[in-house]
Amino acid sequence: MNLMEGFVSLPWWGYVLVTLALTHITIASVTIFLHRHQAHRALDLHPVVSHFFRFWLWLTTGMVTKEWAAIHRKHHAKVETADDPHSPKVFGIRKVLLEGSELYRAEAKNRETLEKYGHGTPDDWIERHVYTRHSGKGIAMMLLVNLLLFGPIGITIWAVQMIWIPIFAAGVINGIGHYWGYRNYEVTDASTNIVPWGILIGGEELHNNHHTFASSAKLSSKWWEFDIGWAYIRTLASLGLARIKKIPPQLTLDSAKQHIDLETVRAVIQGRFKVMAEFARVVMRSVHREEMKKADRSDRETWRLLKRARRLMVRERALLDDVSRRWLAKALAHNPTLDTVYAMKEKLAHIWKRSATTQDQLIQALQDWCHEAEATGIEALRRFAQRLRSYSLAPNLAAA
Repeated sequence: MNLMEGFVSLPWWGYVLVTLALTHITIASVTIFLHRHQAHRALDLHPVVSHFFRFWLWLTTGMVTKEWAAIHRKHHAKVETADDPHSPKVFGIRKVLLEGSELYRAEAKNRETLEKYGHGTPDDWIERHVYTRHSGKGIAMMLLVNLLLFGPIGITIWAVQMIWIPIFAAGVINGIGHYWGYRNYEVTDASTNIVPWGILIGGEELHNNHHTFASSAKLSSKWWEFDIGWAYIRTLASLGLARIKKIPPQLTLDSAKQHIDLETVRAVIQGRFKVMAEFARVVMRSVHREEMKKADRSDRETWRLLKRARRLMVRERALLDDVSRRWLAKALAHNPTLDTVYAMKEKLAHIWKRSATTQDQLIQALQDWCHEAEATGIEALRRFAQRLRSYSLAPNLAAA
């Protein structure tokens, strides 16, 4: 064997597959261990699995668990504000996309961030004396291993490993994930789902879903979305190596239930983002479609107003700029039906935004909303009021 070629000799495509496999293990380590387990406590991991992820991340990224978890928690706490460590709304998409790792390193030096948001992360002997103190030595060890295994091409494999997380995690997720994509839920930040198939970045592509249900171990939401990180977690759980603590609330419809009770309140409050997504689908889209059919196409200005109104009516109001707000106000002024539907949407959202509200008051507020919706004479609102009364929470079987 020629030592200059390394212990392992592969065809060119073999080296490509090895590189993809190694980087994918790193992505899985980030999403399962750092993100869902450490930062959000969405699942518990067996100590052996947990330490493997820690060790692998030390080898391939040099990231310190406390620093990563603290910075990510701060991102959620201060999202889209001047204190957000990596918001494209603050720094610009180009900065976050191309220099996301620099923003991460700068925030890692902020001791206040680490003390305030880094609680509960590993603090054992090996963390203090090896992984944190010598964070760069793991990367050097990975380079040596690659050279011994693959020879000179191991340098290329190592280089790809080193840039994978800075590009895809620090750049793509933190940048594009707050800039471009689709949204299942209208949360108050600008988070988006980049694509519905979370494979390349371990499920982190479903960023809007994550910001909606931050403490969930599962990032997919729609039936057509796929979160490979969740598949790995389910596998670990089936082997007794993980315990899933929380997934998004699941709403069920009981057609025999036609009154507002405490169970309705629990379902609507806990599943409020899903309720509003259903309102947008069941009410706003159908009413908008009907109003577009009635509109006079020869009146081009009104036609344009109504056409654009659909997107603006669904969008979280806090995210609308001044121009969009004026456009929406003008469109609603031209169409009383859409104005009524939008007003009912705002009233429904206001119910769970109330502070110091008792359970009886919430029940009464939902009852009043349903009566008002039915009194509008708008069929889509009447149907949704019936739907609202039948909501219940499905048993939260985390492993289901």
